Amino acid sequence: MKLIDFLCCKPGDKLKVKGEILHDAERFQIDLGLDSEDLALHFNPRFHDDADGAVLVCNSKTAGCWGDEKREIHNPLLRGSEVKIVLKLSEDVFEVELPDGQEMQFPNRADMNVITYIRVVGDFKLTSFKIC
Repeated sequence: MKLIDFLCCKPGDKLKVKGEILHDAERFQIDLGLDSEDLALHFNPRFHDDADGAVLVCNSKTAGCWGDEKREIHNPLLRGSEVKIVLKLSEDVFEVELPDGQEMQFPNRADMNVITYIRVVGDFKLTSFKIC
């Protein structure tokens, strides 16, 4: 697990996450928020979801309670591949740019204007992380 809790992001910032999806990956996640109980964005690629197979899931969490999932059936991420995922923050929406150029949007339900908690965990080997 990689936990980055000393950085601060604000609207207009981009987070560039590079790494390798493990060969036997089931899922990984990138969380952005205030802490583990208050997440503005939970980005969770799954490679063997019981309902949809390979799927991208986004959600938010407020005071420990999950919101409604947004599911994208088209998951261009492949096990065993090296990827760059760009997360763009704006005041009302998060944009997740995937390696094939696909972009997924998720509303900033919590209206968080400052992100102080970033976590990357699961079947993903983080090699680079940059805020710009």
